[in-house]
Amino acid sequence: MKIVVASRPGDPHLEAFRTAYPEVTFVCVSSPEEARREIIDADAFFGNPSREVFLAAQRLRWIQAPSAGIEFVHGIPELVESDVILTNTRGAHAATIAEHTFAMLLMLTRALRFFDHAKGCHAWLRSEGYRHVNGIAGKTMGIVGLGNIGRAIAQRAHAFEMRVLAVDAQPVPATEHVAAVWGLDRLHDMLRETDVLVISCPITPQTRGMIGETEIRLLRPGAYVLAVSRGGIVQEPALIAALRDGHLAGAGLDVTEVEPLPPDSPLWDVPNLVITPHISGGSQLTTELMWSIFFENVGHFVRGEPLRNVTDKRLGY
Repeated sequence: MKIVVASRPGDPHLEAFRTAYPEVTFVCVSSPEEARREIIDADAFFGNPSREVFLAAQRLRWIQAPSAGIEFVHGIPELVESDVILTNTRGAHAATIAEHTFAMLLMLTRALRFFDHAKGCHAWLRSEGYRHVNGIAGKTMGIVGLGNIGRAIAQRAHAFEMRVLAVDAQPVPATEHVAAVWGLDRLHDMLRETDVLVISCPITPQTRGMIGETEIRLLRPGAYVLAVSRGGIVQEPALIAALRDGHLAGAGLDVTEVEPLPPDSPLWDVPNLVITPHISGGSQLTTELMWSIFFENVGHFVRGEPLRNVTDKRLGY
């Protein structure tokens, strides 16, 4: 049995794999060319393959995505129609992304940029600072996408004494931290009550561009928008306009429609906008959880058992 792993050569995690599963040949690839060559006779692939890489496979049975998002599947119709099982690492990124969400929110509401600039100027701006800071206790957070990441964010919002509402494409139950969960048909109802909007849903044909000018203008004046799942769900021109005219008090983007964000993007110069380079899931905890899910699934695959985190390829999550 052969499993191709898109990872840097010599990754120490793979030594544990080779020890635990001596019947499996693990091959590391670090370029598309290597991936196309090695996947030809592979039984499984760890990574997010391109269409060219997938089409080179001749006996592939399983793909383990290292991410929760599997939007690459929309560009590989042959994969969708095939019998190849696609699993992801949902759950591995939730805690860290939730922490990052609140880091961006608190940076905005507590005006940390303002005070950091004052520090550089050796200025004690206490009186002026009162005009810039806000509290979040008692505010309503609206979450689009109540999966593992959305639930982790809701849990932390509850701890900050916020009221939490959510919408989801699937009928998911509310948790103790969420006051109500509605279908996407009630998105506008949720937005009218929202002070902090969080985008934590996958990017699909249904969600692409779903937060536009109409939706942003439904948010309460002085609201905040935080996008931490995928770019392209929030229409960036509408976001920029609402930030510049003051309808939004601030926004945080860990994801953008085009990545890397081009140097000439107007997003760079928008006031009250925090941008991070799709790094919200980055932590040692996330890395170890991702590898542990893959490790467990290799065992299931070798033994012919059902795999963990099987996705719906047609839905894209």
